[in-house]
Amino acid sequence: MLYGYIRVSTDKQSVENQRFEITEFCKNQELKIDKWIEETISGTVEVQRRELGKLLSNINKDDLIICSELSRLGRNLFMIMSILNILMEKGAKVWTIKDGYRLGDDIQSKVLAFAFGLSAEIERNLISQRTKEALALRKKEGKLLGRPKGKTNKKCKLDGAELSVSFMIFAGTNINQIAKLYGTHRNTVKRFIAKKKLAEHENLENVRKMGEQY
Repeated sequence: MLYGYIRVSTDKQSVENQRFEITEFCKNQELKIDKWIEETISGTVEVQRRELGKLLSNINKDDLIICSELSRLGRNLFMIMSILNILMEKGAKVWTIKDGYRLGDDIQSKVLAFAFGLSAEIERNLISQRTKEALALRKKEGKLLGRPKGKTNKKCKLDGAELSVSFMIFAGTNINQIAKLYGTHRNTVKRFIAKKKLAEHENLENVRKMGEQY
């Protein structure tokens, strides 16, 4: 079965743009949508309470979901990762048009899914925790929160994400996609990759060997 999935956040938004985008994509790929899933609901709502949840419960091996972009599935990395994990466990696939993802049962999809998982882990255990601790310490010391005027932040938002970004590079994720996932600018990603030498052959060869273990 081939599903076209469309989600808008409010009834003031139209599903027609996404429908047109998916229809044109399928026409170019010589594909035909068997069933449309449309819903007007926030991406922060639990998947089980959405039409997408029903689809995930009934989806079968080799079924394909096509949507405009990953953000249609959920509004945070944890939710998106859990959805992708369900699909991969069931042997189903998801393609996104704007992001250009082709997630299925191949090695690159597994590597990319692993990278998403690492990113979520980093976001939960490193970024959030480090931020809260830093804010608590500054507050305790009576310091003003926020960056002083005229000062630049020497820390990179991607610090600690070397492994997950390496997996994304290996899986063919482009700079714009990585920047969007981490909520940062593409130039920040480029500088980070260059500084950490993540795109060099030796690093990517290590990533390939690690990916084969998962």
